Amino acid sequence: MARPEDPRVARSRVLILDAAIDAFLEFGYDGVSVEIVAERAGVAKRTVYNIYGDKDALFRATIGRSIATAERFAMLLAEAIDALQDVDLELPRLAEKLAEDVLLGPVLPLRRLLVGEAARFPDLVAQYRERAPDMILHAFASAFARLTDRGLLAVAAPTLAAEHFAFLVMGAEMDRGMFGTTIAGPAQVRAKAREGARVFLAAYGRK
Repeated sequence: MARPEDPRVARSRVLILDAAIDAFLEFGYDGVSVEIVAERAGVAKRTVYNIYGDKDALFRATIGRSIATAERFAMLLAEAIDALQDVDLELPRLAEKLAEDVLLGPVLPLRRLLVGEAARFPDLVAQYRERAPDMILHAFASAFARLTDRGLLAVAAPTLAAEHFAFLVMGAEMDRGMFGTTIAGPAQVRAKAREGARVFLAAYGRK
């Protein structure tokens, strides 16, 4: 049985990763050093090396946290969709939640950062694609199929419906953000997400 991690190491691990995310987002990969991360985390440089190794490993851990967050988010979204009773009322609220978490938090800038480093980390890009956006789409597709079985939606092609939902809710703002263009403010992001969900329901709701 593996021994539990020393609480002091666990605390340092969180501090370092939080600092690394902030630093990579602010300066980009090339502009970050282990020294910068250590200073921001309030730990010794040697501590960063002991826990994470070099800068490449630290960047991978940064993206790894984003992947883990996406996996948890996909599971929670699927559970929330499965629990829907009134899709016309509740699906737009879930759309708002999706748009807020993806567009207004660190997900979008981290994705943009990773794409910018695709040549350096091609395996990490592929892993992120498979375990973050693709997993969320798969969760949507499965949930929409189950809602159709319950008679709450009329979805013949769940995978296509999932793609339609994702783009209607946040696709245009995602494209703007990926190219570094300023996206809409929080109120507009939520309003567009709600309207996207309503358009989705106009196409896939039970008539």
